[in-house]
Amino acid sequence: MNLVWQRFTLSSLPLKEYFASSYVHRSLVGLLSSWRQTSVLLQWGDATAAALLSSIYALAPFASSTLIGLLLGACVAFWLLLTLSDEATPANVSSVTPIHLLVLLYWGVAAIATALSPVKKAALNDLGTLTLYLLLFTLCARVLRSPRLRSWIIILYLHVSLIVSVYGLRQWFFGATALATWVDPESPLSKTTRVYSYLGNPNLLAGYLLPAVIFSLVAIFAWQSWPKKALALTMLIVNTSCLILTFSRGGWIGLVVAILAVMALLVYWKSVEMPRFWRTWSLPIVLGGLIGVLLLAVIFVEPVQIRVLSIFADRKDSSNNFRRNVWDAVFQMIRDRPIFGIGPGHGSFNKVYPLYQHPRYTALSAYSILFEVTVETGFVGLACFLWLIIVTFNTAFLQVRRLRQFRSVEGFWLIGAIATLLGMLAHGTVDTVWYRPEVNTLWWLIVALIASYWTPLAQNQTNSSNSEPALN
Repeated sequence: MNLVWQRFTLSSLPLKEYFASSYVHRSLVGLLSSWRQTSVLLQWGDATAAALLSSIYALAPFASSTLIGLLLGACVAFWLLLTLSDEATPANVSSVTPIHLLVLLYWGVAAIATALSPVKKAALNDLGTLTLYLLLFTLCARVLRSPRLRSWIIILYLHVSLIVSVYGLRQWFFGATALATWVDPESPLSKTTRVYSYLGNPNLLAGYLLPAVIFSLVAIFAWQSWPKKALALTMLIVNTSCLILTFSRGGWIGLVVAILAVMALLVYWKSVEMPRFWRTWSLPIVLGGLIGVLLLAVIFVEPVQIRVLSIFADRKDSSNNFRRNVWDAVFQMIRDRPIFGIGPGHGSFNKVYPLYQHPRYTALSAYSILFEVTVETGFVGLACFLWLIIVTFNTAFLQVRRLRQFRSVEGFWLIGAIATLLGMLAHGTVDTVWYRPEVNTLWWLIVALIASYWTPLAQNQTNSSNSEPALN
């Protein structure tokens, strides 16, 4: 079974040997290597790429989608330049991971879905957008292999999210005009302020802040000096408060899942240092305590109680009813094109959905990541997407286990990445803010963060065997 799992998750795939013998790889990589030796810009290639990535993550909450698209295009062009000017060394070959292969496979399925789409022009345009995001992943995975640049990107995002959260809290204290019908008008919370900061939508703000909450939590353990730990604690309190005040039920679901996951992983990480009793009982105590606090909040905090109970109100809640009607139409769309879907992107969805929608229930998306993936690329695309998720988590767990043996603080960022992805997926089951640039760029950054730690399984096993005497 272990061998089957390794093959399914591509853990034992001989990528280094394959690319060393690949004609296409040898023909393209290094094509401009002679130019790189005389270029001042390319001699600082990774630093320049990090600067381009920094511009995206610094401006994403404040800039228009058009500007973010232009910056993504610049990142893709620079990645292509770096790749063509690279030398085909073993280090560059080993930077390609199983996650890269699944990302490429998903793009291939999306390309087939585009070719078979009933609205090819719209699908082709959105395939271009998808390509930008996937190539953003490849550039991030390359840059984040440097611990220094990895730390810089994480710190930048945490500081930008702190600015966003502070403005969100200001809206809570001083009031903010609702820009859309975000709450059931018949709900007791219909007049309650739902903060949205610079992003214009509380659900989108919740999706943007979820990684900030988790990474600020793990930063308390990863950052060594006390002033830095105090800053991380401040970020955790401010980001969590702002996310809660969005009153986004999907955001709350994602937050609960992510917090439970990160606490379980932190207990696993620390269990090596624990006495036998705490090694056995710390996880049930921590998770039980967290669940108890959540139950007390639901019972005694009225706004929380109202929002949580509305999740189970089915069609009696207007937001639930809206999603149910959209999903009914989406199921019909999937039923009509189950294999490769209608083609990727909102453009395709907006062209086809009106043919199926219920009267008065217009929608820009399927309000669920899994439904959106299925309607766009069919069950083939959904299977590929789920395979990508499984391989990503498997890679992350293997590297956490490896870093745990050496007590490397880098493992905390991987723990944060695992918990964040779980939280974003939980949020995404009932919403599609995942497709907005502010959140989608973060998703691929976190997937790239996991990919940047990847080492071949054989090397992992060698490191483990070498470390055994030191642990005894």
